[in-house]
Amino acid sequence: MAKIPMNKIVEMDGDEMARVLWSMVKQELLEPYVELNTEYYDLAMKARDDADDQNTVAAGEAIKKYHVGVKCATITANRQRVEEFDLKKMWPSPNGTIRGILDGTVFRTPILTSRVKPYIPTWVKPITIARHAYGDVYQAVEYRIEEPGRAELVFTPANGGEPMRTTVYEFKGPGILQSMHNRDDSILSFARSCFEFALSVKRDLWFSAKDTISKQYDQNFKLLFQNVYDEEYAARFEEAGIQYFYALIDDAAARILRSEGGLVWALKNYDGDVMSDLVSTAFGSLGMMTSCLVSPDGNFEYEAAHGTITRHYRLYQQGKSTSTNPVAILFAWTGALRKRGELDGNAPLCEFADRLERATLDTIEAGIMTRDLSSICPDPDVTTVDTLPFLRAVRERLENA
Repeated sequence: MAKIPMNKIVEMDGDEMARVLWSMVKQELLEPYVELNTEYYDLAMKARDDADDQNTVAAGEAIKKYHVGVKCATITANRQRVEEFDLKKMWPSPNGTIRGILDGTVFRTPILTSRVKPYIPTWVKPITIARHAYGDVYQAVEYRIEEPGRAELVFTPANGGEPMRTTVYEFKGPGILQSMHNRDDSILSFARSCFEFALSVKRDLWFSAKDTISKQYDQNFKLLFQNVYDEEYAARFEEAGIQYFYALIDDAAARILRSEGGLVWALKNYDGDVMSDLVSTAFGSLGMMTSCLVSPDGNFEYEAAHGTITRHYRLYQQGKSTSTNPVAILFAWTGALRKRGELDGNAPLCEFADRLERATLDTIEAGIMTRDLSSICPDPDVTTVDTLPFLRAVRERLENA
């Protein structure tokens, strides 16, 4: 069978066990069927250190050129990782860097299968987390304070006006200091992306923050969302039979736990980071969660929602077998291939992505799955396999189909 041709997408390789899975998925399920055409960037921790993180910036700019990218999970450096890799400095999150370049919204949705029951029994429909992918703590400025002194928040107008100055805290001894920011234009893009997505899937949209405490920062999000809805989307939502409303994040969390799902939950950057992991785990596994960054100017970046799976990688380094779930990485690739096909009118590429996803889910439905799923599957008639046998079972089903 001739391989399916395609135009270029940006490929960003990663770290640890996720990198191993990345290679397995390509070799077993993509390269035999598709003429993979990628602009490759190695974003492994050491490669970023060697390039002073400029390869991360280049990858983000490349996505703006080709409009579609697919990214493997990467390490975000902390003090332990600086020592482990002998890094020049504590480099920022590559996801944060790329999201800052693209100024997009991350949509994360669970991959559902009847074999795995959610931990929340009432959740019978998927919950999509819409995460603002700009600002907050991911682009914050931080200081370690070692002596007494006054911390101030200062804004100096560009037109030479009188600076605004506010005392943050009078330090009597050591402490820490952090400042974060956001932009109205980014928040407005976030809001419109969320409203458009909710309309596309015909699900209610909730937005949550904590404006009762953060009376300027969070309230600004709340007001801009409401303005966009009232002026641009109210009639369209009513016509589609769906609703938009704001709720305090603690109230929304309690209500969602009692809901049946089937909604889009929009959150600020950090809130979305936490809640997407919580929701994906409650649906069964982080290995069963799609993640797509959508920018307002038509760029798309697909990735797995999970991390680099360090614990499994340590076993892999020792030559031991691992039953690591590759589904989220596989669906990152199929999402990118499908979007490339949609943008180019390449129907065979879209059809291949659909068939590969169907073969993957059919394999799980047939009872063949990795340990993270079999351990929470209530059915006794399942077969637990390691990663490579799982991928080969998917390949056999794909070819038979």
